[in-house]
Amino acid sequence: MPEEILEPDLAICDPHHHLWDFPTSRYLLPELLADLQSGHRIESTVFVECGSFYRASGPEPMKYVGETEFVNGVAAMAASGRYGPILACEGIVGRADLSQGASVAEVLESHVRAGNGRFRGIRHAGAYDPSPDIRRSHTSPPPGLYGLAEFRDGFARLSELGLSFEAWQYHPQLGEVAALADAFPHTAILLNHVGGPLGIGPYAGKREDVLEVWRAGIADLAKRPNVWVKLGGLGMTICGFGFHQRDPKPGSEELAEAWRPYIETCIEAFGVGRGMFESNFPVDGASCDYATLWNALKRVAAGASADEKALLFRDNARQFYRLN
Repeated sequence: MPEEILEPDLAICDPHHHLWDFPTSRYLLPELLADLQSGHRIESTVFVECGSFYRASGPEPMKYVGETEFVNGVAAMAASGRYGPILACEGIVGRADLSQGASVAEVLESHVRAGNGRFRGIRHAGAYDPSPDIRRSHTSPPPGLYGLAEFRDGFARLSELGLSFEAWQYHPQLGEVAALADAFPHTAILLNHVGGPLGIGPYAGKREDVLEVWRAGIADLAKRPNVWVKLGGLGMTICGFGFHQRDPKPGSEELAEAWRPYIETCIEAFGVGRGMFESNFPVDGASCDYATLWNALKRVAAGASADEKALLFRDNARQFYRLN
């Protein structure tokens, strides 16, 4: 039985979702719109790279630009108004191999052109853990990616083009993001998925220990004013809640209670001006449907003022991604 939508008039910019067409999973504009139109007031979204629709030919570093070309077409379809007023993919975050060093500038410039005014930044995922039970990011990063000289040479090109950076790593790596933020204080960095707290492999059954380490990393990272945080991603199986194994899936009250310590810690550390709620769909769909996810996030934010909710659910995302 679908849940009743909480606060259906609260305006939302969903700053993190994907689009793909893989052999085992399809999530394109029809599937996205079905979620966006499931009851909450989603006004706009930001697409984040996910290894989808790269170019099949041409120079290797340029193949990633195909994803931006594809998403810009989806954004144009949504902007036509034919499917309703939601501006899906109003902002686009793509992929480039920043380990190319300074020569990555050509790739970044190609993304900007392909995005037709929608391209906002790069995510070069660095999630790595030495445990064989924990999968690395789809970028197959080496350990310590964000500290490598060649990566930082490429990273330096972002601010020159007015682009932001999305950091995705696991919680033991939060110090690497802090060091990167210190080295590039004028580049805006957005921490994905509350910093990636792990709950599987060697971290299974150690939630309090992980929380302690994660909290310290978040508190330290938040001291950097150029770092913001996405409040979500906790529906991923790597977080170890096991909700993906449940049938039926948990409701929004149970999800809110499980996710609350992470989200409230981030809001306390970063303040209401540097955080934004996200769906991370369809990945977080492993734990719940889209409407239930936003109900859970609204439950976590129930004690916030109307002005604070406006910031966390829409305005901060629009400010960070320069959508205004």
